Amino acid sequence: MDWRIKGVIQGGLARVPGGVALNDALQRAAGGRRDESRHIDIKFEADWLVQMRVLNELDLRVQGRDLLEIGTGWLPVFPLCFALAGARRCHTFDLNRHLNPAVVPGALRELERHLPAIAEAAGEEVAAVRERWQRLVAVGEGAQILRAAGVEYHAPADASATGLPDASIALVFSNSVLEHVSTSVLLPLMRESARVLQSDGLSLHSVNCGDHYAYFDRSITPINYLRYTDAEWRKWNNDLLYQNRLRPIDFTEAARAAGMEVVLDWHVPRAELMAGFDRIPIAPEFRHYPVEQLCCTSVTFAARPLAVAPA
Repeated sequence: MDWRIKGVIQGGLARVPGGVALNDALQRAAGGRRDESRHIDIKFEADWLVQMRVLNELDLRVQGRDLLEIGTGWLPVFPLCFALAGARRCHTFDLNRHLNPAVVPGALRELERHLPAIAEAAGEEVAAVRERWQRLVAVGEGAQILRAAGVEYHAPADASATGLPDASIALVFSNSVLEHVSTSVLLPLMRESARVLQSDGLSLHSVNCGDHYAYFDRSITPINYLRYTDAEWRKWNNDLLYQNRLRPIDFTEAARAAGMEVVLDWHVPRAELMAGFDRIPIAPEFRHYPVEQLCCTSVTFAARPLAVAPA
């Protein structure tokens, strides 16, 4: 189905009272969250394990430490996984209060089959991870599970002004979130990360910087949205699926501008996009980027705070 149909529907929902709740219901009924079990498996296998691989490569262990998530979403998969891995506390911030505590017990039960992988990724004994899981399952009610897991849900709240103490956090992380923040918010988010991070801490982010409408309309490329000027794109962009269209280098440059050192930058241009790039129209706003930046649809990057951040 034509992606513009979704754009029109979500644009309309974004402007009416109760539209956010109705959009959430539609996503559960017919969208990407209709199969919650599969959704959790993907989040775990394709996303959380990738971030744990980065943490292990950069020698950051989460056991007994405090974390900060930017963008909770609808299911607290990452905070629960980190709790099972031994994290002490996870502050999770979201602009909108999407998380319903009633879904937490089910999400926790879905993670049972992943306990061995959590233990392996965290360098823990399976028995220790299972004991944590059993203790949380026994709690029963969703909000109490989050509390017992050390998950503190802040929503609606601004992750660029957390109010947390300086140098109090070991890991700031996000997954498929930064592509949805406005360009004016990205640098303040990175500056707040630099402020709250401990000297050995990390700011770690996985970003899906491809056109999300391509998941809905298979006839368009994952960089279809780069053909539109800013003025044209404003017609289709909306608060329910806001896409900033930033490229990988924009995210890493924001981290550097906030006073952090980028210690990892994973992004690979897609071969099929590179091969057909001459046939893809590109708006003037994006023509200054190298082709390989335009043909990337994801980036995972990590940054550490410098000794002195710029004012």
